[in-house]
Formats: sequence, structure tokens, C-alpha cells
Amino acid sequence: MQRTLEDFLRALRAVDVRVSPAEAIDAHIAVETVGYADRELFRDALCATLAKTEGEVGRFETCFDTFFARDEFHAPPPPSAGAGGEAGAPPPPPASEGGAGDAETDLARMLLEDDAAGLAQAMEAAGERAGAAQIRLSSQRRLITRRLLDEMGMRGVEQAIAAAGERGDEGLAEQLARRRQGLMEKAARYVERQHDLYAGESGRRMREQLLADEKLTAIDPHQMGTMQALVRRMAKRLAARYSHQRRRAVRGKLDVRRTLRRSMVNGGVPFDIVWKHKTIAKPKIVAICDVSGSVAAVAQFLLLFLYSLNEAVERLDAFAFSNRLVAVGDILDEEAAEAAIAAVLSRIGMRSTDYGQAFQDFTDLHLNEIDRHTTVIILGDGRTNYVNPRIDVLRTINERARAVIWLNPEPESFWTRGDSEMEKYRRFCHVAKTCNTLNQLERIIDDVMRTYLPK
Repeated sequence: MQRTLEDFLRALRAVDVRVSPAEAIDAHIAVETVGYADRELFRDALCATLAKTEGEVGRFETCFDTFFARDEFHAPPPPSAGAGGEAGAPPPPPASEGGAGDAETDLARMLLEDDAAGLAQAMEAAGERAGAAQIRLSSQRRLITRRLLDEMGMRGVEQAIAAAGERGDEGLAEQLARRRQGLMEKAARYVERQHDLYAGESGRRMREQLLADEKLTAIDPHQMGTMQALVRRMAKRLAARYSHQRRRAVRGKLDVRRTLRRSMVNGGVPFDIVWKHKTIAKPKIVAICDVSGSVAAVAQFLLLFLYSLNEAVERLDAFAFSNRLVAVGDILDEEAAEAAIAAVLSRIGMRSTDYGQAFQDFTDLHLNEIDRHTTVIILGDGRTNYVNPRIDVLRTINERARAVIWLNPEPESFWTRGDSEMEKYRRFCHVAKTCNTLNQLERIIDDVMRTYLPK
């Protein structure tokens, strides 16, 4: 059972339930205390020891039910009538002239006798020898199923079926063949359960890693839900990292000089302890997003990403534009993320781009709010449709802000082609980078938070 418990802990880690070495030790102690006889008590003891959050409790319960399910042999097929076909029929003779091995003879006997408990135990042992718990890809299921059946002694059963046919005992051969088919189906279900435990989450992570490197402009509609979940997790990870730095600063250090000074009124006894505190000001972020047809797909991910960072920033103001710029913070605050982004796109998106007019609108609406604590993030391809790009406005924003970050979904080789003014704009940006995948977005925002936000 210790090996089984260790496999269960590994299955928990595979579904994102964090289990530290100390928690694993606590789990073994809890199991030693409550025992294995009472399933509910056993599960509750492990859950109280290992699951730390509401989400982990849900994943723990699902993993527990899957890991300790033993449904493969709960409903054995009824015995069929016929010569040599009764459940109590004697075991088949050796499969070959030299005789079958003990494991092979035992498997044939258990199949004929519908020994569900014996077959379940044999499958568990064979699964361990076949490495079923090491499955990582869905393509491995058939191979591991075949290995498991070989470890159980399936080849001997097949030889016994052939031998019964040669002797003319068609009833016994037919019954063994039918039970063999049932065993193969049960083995496939067993391996499927191992896949769900150990490979389902790793497969999901692999798909998400591939999706995070996919161009945002090429995401299929059916992948939008997965992409939005990825965006939220990335933003939460960065917010947690930054918040941890703030918590460390709040704890402070002992201010010896001020503590001794205050203790003088008490005869040198330090009743009043003074701590040093390093104040970290939360940053202010302004997002200006081009939502014209060419970059609308990227804009919605940036807006979602930035608004998921709300707990790490003091203030976030969002603006969107095609030909005119409007504030969209109220829309994003009042609506769910998906509905809000759709409302923004329907209101001002998919029109021809006018960067000059948009920058002028920003000057009228928000320029006075920009100060040395403000980081301005601009998302757009910098294509002005050959109208005045208003470089002077971007220069003014650069002079007032802490940093100006420009994220362009186009590769840099396109920045000098056609109506693109990126080469002019980039002179007044602290950072100007290509950003067309979620991984690029996370790296750039992480760099911005570490480098340009107030320390």
C-alpha cells in the first residue's frame, strides 16, 4: 500500500495538486493513523493533509475517485451454457506439450471461474510490471495494454484456446475466447484510467505550450476559451510574483537607531520597537489599443491580460481606437471579460486606422494624468494609412511618462514597409518589440514589471 500511496501522490501532482515532501510524509502518517478499512475516512484524512485550496479539493476528489476506482471487474459476464462452458468447468489442460507456466494456467482458470478479485489483483500487478503508471501520451495506450496482457499471461490463454480447438473441445475454446475478449476490453479500460491519471494533464499542458507559441492572429474560434484561460493564468502568475515582492518589503527590518532613541524614555528598555519599511508604490498603467481589423485579435488578449493584473497595479486605464480613441475602462469593469471585449470591438473596432487622430484624442482625454509613475503600453501595427502620424504627441507622452512600451504584432522587417511609421515611433519608445504570441506577451510584460514599474 505504500507503493500505491506514492503512486497516488504522483497522480495528484499530475493534476496540479501541489504535494511537498513534508506533506507526503504527513499523508503517510495520516494513513497510518486512520488505516485503509474505511474508504471515506481514508479519503478525508488524505484530503485534509494534501489539499490546500478549494480548487485543489475539487481536483483531489476527482483524482481520488479515478485512482481508487476498480470498476473493470465489478460486473463479470454471466456464465454461458454449453459443453465445457459452465463457470465451474475444470481448468484447461496445458497449452502446449511442455505445459504452460503457472501464471498462464492461473489466468485461464480465473477466466473460466469468473474470479473477479483474482483477475483484478493480477491486472494491478501486471500493470505495475508493464509500467502502466508511466504512460505519458495517448498513443502509448495500445502498446501498454498489450504489455499488460502479456504480463498477465494472455499468450498462454491463446495457446490454451488453440489446444482446446485441436482436441475438438469447441465449447471450451469458445468460452475461453469470449472471456479473453472481455479481459482485453477490461485491460483497455484500466490503461485508459492510468492515462487519465498520469497523462491527461501533461497532454493538456503540452497542447497549451504549443498554443502559447501560436500566432494570436491565427487562433481558431474553438481555441478561444483555452487561450483566455492561458492569459488569465499567465497574468495571475505575474501578479503573484510582484505581490510577493511587495509583501516582503512590508515586513521590513528592525530600525535599531530609532528603537534605541525611543527606549531612552524607558531607561533604555526597548518597549517600542520601530521597524524599517521599504515602500513599493503600485504602478499605474495606461493601455492604448488599436482595434482595427488587422490587430483586433491581438488587442483582445492584451486587454484581458492587463485587466487580470489589476491586483498588482494601482490604476489601469484602457483606451481603444480605430479612427477615433475612446476610454473603455468602464466597459471592461462592468461587463464580463468576453462580453466587454466584444462590446469594445463592436463599438469602435474594424475601421480604418488613424493613429494621428487617436493620439490627439488621447491628448485631449488623458494626457494630464500621465506622470513619472505611469507606464504607457501601446498595441498596434503603426500603420497610419498615410495620414499624419503625430510623432509630436508620442514625444510628449514619452517626456511625461515613466516608460512607453510599444507591442507590434508584425515582425520588425515589416516596420519600414508601406504605410508603417514604426521606425519613427520607436525613437520615442523605451521598448518596441514584436508581440504576436502569448509567450512573447508574457515575457514582455514580465520585463516591463521588473524594469520599468516603480520599485
